[in-house]
Amino acid sequence: MYPPGTRDHDGTDDDRTRHPATEVDLTAEMTAFAARLGPGTGYRPPTAADRAGVAEGVGLLLDGDLTGASRRLAALDLTLRTIVDRGSGRRYAEVADRTERAASPRGWGRVYVDLDERPRWSVQVPHPASDQHTELLGVRVLRGSPGGVLVVAGAHRQAGEDGSADVAHQPRSVFHAVCAELVRRRMPGIQVHGFARASAPGRDVIASVSAAETPGPEAPLLADALRDQGFRVCRGWREKCPLTGRTNAQGRTAAEAGVPFLHVEFAPALRAAGAPNDRVTAAVTELTRVWAAGD
Repeated sequence: MYPPGTRDHDGTDDDRTRHPATEVDLTAEMTAFAARLGPGTGYRPPTAADRAGVAEGVGLLLDGDLTGASRRLAALDLTLRTIVDRGSGRRYAEVADRTERAASPRGWGRVYVDLDERPRWSVQVPHPASDQHTELLGVRVLRGSPGGVLVVAGAHRQAGEDGSADVAHQPRSVFHAVCAELVRRRMPGIQVHGFARASAPGRDVIASVSAAETPGPEAPLLADALRDQGFRVCRGWREKCPLTGRTNAQGRTAAEAGVPFLHVEFAPALRAAGAPNDRVTAAVTELTRVWAAGD
C-alpha cells in the first residue's frame, strides 16, 4: 500500500517510474553520515522561511506527493530520492541536505519516510555522533515497524554558536520544524538519546514523557517492555530521574498539542551493536507496532 497521492487515476504506481529507487543499507548510510559530524564541522541556522519551506516539503511527502515535495525541497537545496533499504526491504523517501559534503555544511539533517505504508509515527535523533550510535538505534527502530518516519539532526550538538545546533533545545531549527509538522498531523514520536554511565549509576534506560504532565499508556508499555528485556529502567513520570527532557523543545510542542512523545536515554552498552541493542530494538518495537496499527 502506498500513501495517498502516489497512484495515478488508473491505480498504477506512477511514483515508481518518476522516482526510481536506489538500493542502500541504511545502517551504512547513517554510519557514514555520522562520521562526518563533529564539534568543528559548522552549522548554519535556518531562517523562518527555510524552516517553513522544509516543513511544507515534508508535509507534501507525508501526503504522498513525491513530485511536489521534490520541487519544494529542491528550492531549498535539499534532495529527495527513493531508496530501498537492504536491512528491511522497505521503500523510503530520503530528504537530505545538498551541503552535507561541502566545506561549510549547513547541517540541516535528514528525514526518511516509509513509502510502503501510511506514515503514523516517528523516531527522532537530535544528537547524532555526540550521543554515540543513537543514529544507528534510530535506523533499527525505523526498521522495526511499518509507517515510520526517521528524523536525524544534521550537525554535532556543539557545532553551532550559542547552542544553535543543539536541536533538542532549539525550536528555530529544521529538525524542530519537521517534528512540529509531525505533531501537527498528530503522529506520536520517540526521541532517542544517550547518557554516560556516571549520569545514572545502576540504570540502563531513563524513560520520560518530557514536558507532558501525565503519561499516556505508551510510556508504561515501553518501560515494561524494556524491563522485560532485562534492563533497569528509571521511569521519569513516577521516580526521581536525571535527564528527563523537561526542557526538550520537541517534547514541549508535543505536550502542548496533546500528542504522545517519549524522551528515552540509553546507556552506552545499549546503543552499541550486539545483543543489548537487539533487545532494545525488540522492546521499542512493541511500542511502534501499536502506533503502526493505530487509526
